[in-house]
Amino acid sequence: MTKIALFGAGGKMGVRLSANLRRSEFLVAHVEPGPTGRNRLKEELGIECVEAEAAIDGADVVILAVPDTLIGKLSHELAPKLRAGTMVMTLDAAAPFAGHLPDRKDLTYFVAHPCHPLIFNDETDEKARRDFFGGAHAKQSIVSALMQGPDDAFDLGEAVAKVIYAPILRSYRLTVDQMAILEPGLSETICATLLYVMREAMDETIRRGVPEQAARDFLLGHMNILGAVIFNEIPGAFSDACNKAIEFGKPRLMRDDWKNVFDRAEIAESIRRIT
Repeated sequence: MTKIALFGAGGKMGVRLSANLRRSEFLVAHVEPGPTGRNRLKEELGIECVEAEAAIDGADVVILAVPDTLIGKLSHELAPKLRAGTMVMTLDAAAPFAGHLPDRKDLTYFVAHPCHPLIFNDETDEKARRDFFGGAHAKQSIVSALMQGPDDAFDLGEAVAKVIYAPILRSYRLTVDQMAILEPGLSETICATLLYVMREAMDETIRRGVPEQAARDFLLGHMNILGAVIFNEIPGAFSDACNKAIEFGKPRLMRDDWKNVFDRAEIAESIRRIT
């Protein structure tokens, strides 16, 4: 039986993983230093934590479900105690991309990250429709990278990823660099920023006198139909008026060199700030 040592098991992400792993065939040892997290695991899932030494003893996979800023410190503390061939799995590409993992060629490094449930989906169950994060009820895709280790180790890493992020829609194999382009590049620097601007724009329309609920319904409704057309969910074309608004609005809002945020140097600097 494959043994997994889950560090940060009582954190926000760790509890999600613990719940899914509990339903798997993996043998799991949970590590959580904080009393609040330990109590949460015991009360919500009936899981007792163990000490780090016991968790990594015989572990095939070590999952680091801890903040990016702690990945380097924790991985360097654990590395000397891990046997050759052990897989160290992180849930984000930031720390591996930044070079924070120990220089041990005999360890396998694997990165797995959720895409989160799609805006356009076929979920009919109410819990699934309200599962915006994923990993509980709604299907989501995942991206994974084998940073180092034998190629056949990818199968084990993907199998674990499919359990911790279940239910799964699709699974993609990428490189760590490609994962870094997706996050923080695409998802945070671009998507989160522009969505934040859209929220600020809605608040500005309210400040200028539009009723709050009307502004919200109008914006979210237009996000739905405009997104469906732009991302080819449905056949369609914008009106001449809308096309004109985009033509004049884009240079008003966006710098000409905005795509430079995807340059490796800018991705690296963004990750440096994160980690």
